[in-house]
Amino acid sequence: MVGVLSNKIGRDELKPGDHIYSWRHNYLYAHHGIYVGDGKVIHFTRAAGQEIGTGTALDRFIFSASPSHASDSPCPRCGNQVSAEGVISSCLECFLSGGELYLFQYGVSPALFIAKARGGTCTLAASDPPDHVLHRAEFLLQNGFGVYSLFKNNCEDFAIYCKTGLLIFTNVSVGRSGQATSFLAAATAVVSSPLRFMTNSFPGLAAVGCTVYCLSRFVSDIGVRRDVTKIPVERLVAGCNNLEPENSTHTTIES
Repeated sequence: MVGVLSNKIGRDELKPGDHIYSWRHNYLYAHHGIYVGDGKVIHFTRAAGQEIGTGTALDRFIFSASPSHASDSPCPRCGNQVSAEGVISSCLECFLSGGELYLFQYGVSPALFIAKARGGTCTLAASDPPDHVLHRAEFLLQNGFGVYSLFKNNCEDFAIYCKTGLLIFTNVSVGRSGQATSFLAAATAVVSSPLRFMTNSFPGLAAVGCTVYCLSRFVSDIGVRRDVTKIPVERLVAGCNNLEPENSTHTTIES
């Protein structure tokens, strides 16, 4: 049962079109995908050893979120996906890679969003109907989702687009990923340390830092941003310059 403290669910609760995720490496980050039924998940990944794609020494310590079977003992359902990258389809076991199953929440209240202090677990944006979600996921499985980028275009961005059809158009912002914005919000809270002069106590400093972190996460969520547009998946893949929204009445999410 999904609650305030945990989004963990049982496999018997899964429904086609669900956005699911599984934590990796002691909750350092999560890998996201769309459950499409029949025990299969469509997700966006990089080649083995490059899942987070930082381009730094950190990549040596964090392994790929691709299926974990060795090349000499491939999964009987998925085959050899050790070197798989881009948008791929895997069985649920390979997707989870030994981790627990969690359900990403949509259309949550501002209070619940703030209560979920860790990013990458929910959004204020509403989900589209399952048939729209499945169409986008299947279409992107055949046509790709562009170049993987840790902060601009990652596995969570892929799943959120499949669920909402929303894209962010700006050159100075991260993508839709709650994980990425959570990391940057934490950095913002640290950088804002000069605000410590507003208080002379540790509890006061902690309160200021927490407030900055929460506000940074909130204003970055795709459900309240103004720089988002609903884009049909066919037009997204075509890469047209003048993208038209799927529904002009829902082009922008107002704060």
